Amino acid sequence: MTYAERLNPWCIIRPVSHVQMRIVGRFRRRVDAEGHLQVLKRLMPDVPFEIMFDVPQAETELEIRDTLQS
Repeated sequence: MTYAERLNPWCIIRPVSHVQMRIVGRFRRRVDAEGHLQVLKRLMPDVPFEIMFDVPQAETELEIRDTLQS
């Protein structure tokens, strides 16, 4: 995950299948993502979108290791 992506952890995603997803936009605050989601739902009511918090995988693995070693 790049530095810019870490600054904007809130994402709007479009599920493509049960396994795949496309990131439509990244936002610094959840409120910004919710506002953008409302606009997308008005413009494309038949397309499913979701908001998610994108946690960097490397940081998650480090936290798990630290927890297990304690």
